[in-house]
Amino acid sequence: MVKFLKPNKAVIILQGRYAGRKAVIVRSFDEGTRDRPYGHCLVAGIRNYPSKVIRKDSAKKTAKKSRVKCFVMLVNYQHLMPTRYTLDVDLKDSVSVDALQTKDKKVAACKATKQRFEERFKTGKNRWFFTKLRF
Repeated sequence: MVKFLKPNKAVIILQGRYAGRKAVIVRSFDEGTRDRPYGHCLVAGIRNYPSKVIRKDSAKKTAKKSRVKCFVMLVNYQHLMPTRYTLDVDLKDSVSVDALQTKDKKVAACKATKQRFEERFKTGKNRWFFTKLRF
């Protein structure tokens, strides 16, 4: 079978608190692990999308509208919908499975993810990823 849930693939979360949110796969576990004996992956996604920025906004207002809130979590393959998009954001060094063990490590991983996503948004690349799903 062809493996298509690869790292850097953009996915949509289908179940749970972040249903309908876009995320990117950081690492996948096809065979599962001891505590999760099913296929799952580590994802980093957008909790709050950036607002629309217009030309007449001041620099302060533009900075506020460009903010992104993130989440990091392990998700079952059944609860993901893969898309055709990939995001070439390097999150491997900042987000890992052991970062989810304690609250302060998770917060640090979310902050690093937020910083990378905001940089990517400001460059104007991967525009689809930073827009809210409308359905």
